[in-house]
Amino acid sequence: MLRKFEVKNFKNFEETLVFDLTQTNNYKFNNECIENHGVKKALIYGHNGTGKSNLGFALFDLVSHLTDNNVEIPYYINYLNANRSTEKAYFKYEFKFDNDVVVYEYSKQDLETIIFEKIEINGIEYASIDRDKSSMVSINAKGAETLKRDIEKSKISIVSYIDKNAVLASDDKHNQAFDKMLNFVKNMLFFRSLDGNSYIGLEQGAKQIDTDIIEHGNITQFETFLNDVGIECKLGIMEQGGKKHLAFKFDNEKLIPFYDIASQGTRSLSLFYFWFQRLESEGVSFVFIDEFDAFYHNDLSVAIVKLLKKIDAQVIITTHNTSIMSNELLRPDCYFLLKENQIRSLSNRTEKELREAHNIEKMYKAGSFGR
Repeated sequence: MLRKFEVKNFKNFEETLVFDLTQTNNYKFNNECIENHGVKKALIYGHNGTGKSNLGFALFDLVSHLTDNNVEIPYYINYLNANRSTEKAYFKYEFKFDNDVVVYEYSKQDLETIIFEKIEINGIEYASIDRDKSSMVSINAKGAETLKRDIEKSKISIVSYIDKNAVLASDDKHNQAFDKMLNFVKNMLFFRSLDGNSYIGLEQGAKQIDTDIIEHGNITQFETFLNDVGIECKLGIMEQGGKKHLAFKFDNEKLIPFYDIASQGTRSLSLFYFWFQRLESEGVSFVFIDEFDAFYHNDLSVAIVKLLKKIDAQVIITTHNTSIMSNELLRPDCYFLLKENQIRSLSNRTEKELREAHNIEKMYKAGSFGR
């Protein structure tokens, strides 16, 4: 699980931003949102322009050089912060898998050009490279002793280099933690509904949403999902241009293509369900959903958060909807406010002792979490 993340000189993050998911409190409610003393389910609030989306792009930067999964290149235009003269962005991730702590840090000139990397496992350096100092290449992985060290002139990540070229000793505890980190990254997913089915991580290539639902054999489940969240409908399949498409089915058996009459909110739900199929069945480790409820009414937003609480993945969601800021859904150490290049939970933005009975939305609107 991701425990802490730092980023500097990336997009609007001119100075170091620290996203610490370990600052939890001893609340006795909604404990399923916490795992191993870290936040597993979180909502992030912040005014427009504070960097909620950019935080997601920063978190998923490592997908570009550690996996072959999809990366939306337009999200990484204007990579470096424009105010700074330095030509490198800096990223640092701290993961915890069982009792093992993996710290991975690196700097990049742009999305594709890695300058520096270091990975430590339980405080011991596992591998590092510094292309500003061409001779500084270190690989201490058990089983990688014979790997060539002259990779400083290439663009390859040293982590990927070890993963793809070494037969690591499977009984070594550090190698096991290394593999767990790689599997975690390979199963990360970012998506948003504001600009079509754009996503980062997990898969490769593009798929049509309704075709995908049909191919998964989930039409009945999707119909049930829509009905459960308040959209009463019947669904069927119709052919157009030799291809099968999702359709609304009416009492007279008439079929109308789903996307011809679906509202924007229902379209957004179809995108959510497209990915939810995978969240339930494909071992997703970490999901970041940007502006998840931009087209939802409040009851629907609550229903979606409740669904996401049930999945095994670590979940981070951004929203502007304060109506779902409630101790009935999450808890004060799981709601985060991004403000002035700082992101802290509500419980860490006030000296007041927060209790389950408190109306934290009312407190938020009254400015109680300004510090």
